[in-house]
Amino acid sequence: MDFLPIFLNVRNQPCLVVGGGSVALRKTILLHSAGANVHIVSPSLDEELQALLQQQKITYHAQPFEPGHLTGCTLVIAATNDHAVNRKVSESAKASNIPVNVVDNPDLCTFIMPAIVDRSPLMIAISSGGQSPVLARLLRARLETLIPHAYARLASLAAQFRQQVKQHFAQKENRRLFWENVLQGKFAEMVLAGKDQSAKIHLQKLLENKKDDAPAGEVYLVGAGPGNPDLLTFRAMRLMQQADVVVYDRLVSPEILEMVRRDAARIYAGKERNRHTLAQESINQLLVRLANEGKRVLRLKGGDPFIFGRGGEEIETLTSHQIPFQVVPGITAASGVAAYAGIPLTHRDYAQSCIFVTGHLKNNSIDLDWSSLARPNQTIVIYMGLLGLPVLCQQLIAHGLPSSTCAAIIQQGTTQTQKIVAGSLDTLPNLAATAQLTPPTLIIVGEVVRLHQKLAWFEPD
Repeated sequence: MDFLPIFLNVRNQPCLVVGGGSVALRKTILLHSAGANVHIVSPSLDEELQALLQQQKITYHAQPFEPGHLTGCTLVIAATNDHAVNRKVSESAKASNIPVNVVDNPDLCTFIMPAIVDRSPLMIAISSGGQSPVLARLLRARLETLIPHAYARLASLAAQFRQQVKQHFAQKENRRLFWENVLQGKFAEMVLAGKDQSAKIHLQKLLENKKDDAPAGEVYLVGAGPGNPDLLTFRAMRLMQQADVVVYDRLVSPEILEMVRRDAARIYAGKERNRHTLAQESINQLLVRLANEGKRVLRLKGGDPFIFGRGGEEIETLTSHQIPFQVVPGITAASGVAAYAGIPLTHRDYAQSCIFVTGHLKNNSIDLDWSSLARPNQTIVIYMGLLGLPVLCQQLIAHGLPSSTCAAIIQQGTTQTQKIVAGSLDTLPNLAATAQLTPPTLIIVGEVVRLHQKLAWFEPD
C-alpha cells in the first residue's frame, strides 16, 4: 500500500483550509460535515464561502498563509492554484508533524482524500493513491448504485444492539457469527424494506433464543481457479470472507489470497517437487483438528479441488470424522489456461475428445497409458509436466503420434505473466528450455494448438 487507509476523528478539532475558491469550498464542506472547526486562510473568499462565514460555520483569516496559522491544527488542506503557496503549506505542516493534503498533488501530501460513499455511520472510502482520482470516482459511482441508502439505517439499528449482543455472547467468535447471520438474514431484509420496528423485534427474539454455545466447525473446499482473481466464483468469494482460517496451496496466487478475510489465520500447505510443507495425511488431519476446534476452515486449492487436487482424499477424511463440509468447484487449469491461450480443447475439425493427465516424473520415468494417449483427433492436457517434458514428447512419438504433432506449453496462464511457447512434439522441449519457463505450467498436445495464433485474444502487458 502506498497510503495507510484510516478514518480520522476531527469532530470539534481545528482544521485549516488554505484557499478561498471552489476547491477550498468542497474541502470545507467535507470537513464541516465531519464536525470539524474549519479555519480558512486566504486573501479573499468566493461567494459560497462568504455565505458559510455569514452562517458562522467557518472562521476566516483574510491574509496570505504563514506557518503560524498551523498552530494547534489537527490537519491542513492546501487548496490554492498557486504551487509555491501549496508547497509552503506542505513543508510547514510536515515540519510541525501535522497531516497535510495538497489537492491534486500527492507528492506534497502526507494524507490523501478518498472518494466517499456515505451511508453514515457506514463509510466507504476509495482511493487510487492519488494516481487516478477519476477512476476512484467512477468506482464510487458504481458502488453508490450497489449499496442502498437503507444501509445507513441498518448500521444504526445494529449499533443499538451492540452492547446487548456483547453481554449475551461471552465468546468473541460467537458474537461475530451471530452478527454475520443477522446482517445477511431476515433482520437486514426487514430494514432494507423499511420495516425498522419489526426488525428490532425480530433481532430481540433472536437474542433471546440464541445460546452462547461453542460454534460448530465446518470445512469449505474451494477451487481458486488457475490464478486470475476475476475467475473466482461468487460462492467462492463469499466463503473466503466467512472463513476463520485458510489452508492454502502453492498454486493459489497472492492476489487471490488477498481476497480472503483479512483477519483469518493463514496456513501454507504447498507442495513443490521434493519439498512438501505438509504431507497429505497431515493436511487431512489438520482440517479435522481445526474444524473440531469450531473453526470455519477454508481449504483453498489452485484450479479445481477434484481435478488433480486431492480434494476427494480430504473429504473422505472429513466424512470419516463426521465433519460438515462444502465443495465449491473452480475453473481447472485445463479449461482456463487453454481459453486464455486461444486453444480450444475440442474442435470438430481437429479433436473430438480430450484427456487430462499428470506428468510427474518418478525415477526419471512417467507411468501413463501411452497407447490410449497417442490417438488421433484427441487433445492431451498435461498438468505438472514441465520437468518431464522431454520424456512426455519422446513417449508420445514412440507410441504413434507424429513428431510434427502440434504442442504448446503455457506458463502462469490467465495471469499478466502468462507466457506461451508453441511448437511440435519434436521441437517443444528445446523451445521450452530456451524460454527458461518455470512452474506452474500446462502442456497441451494436439492439432487444436494450430488455432493458437488465429484465436489468441489475451495479450498480457
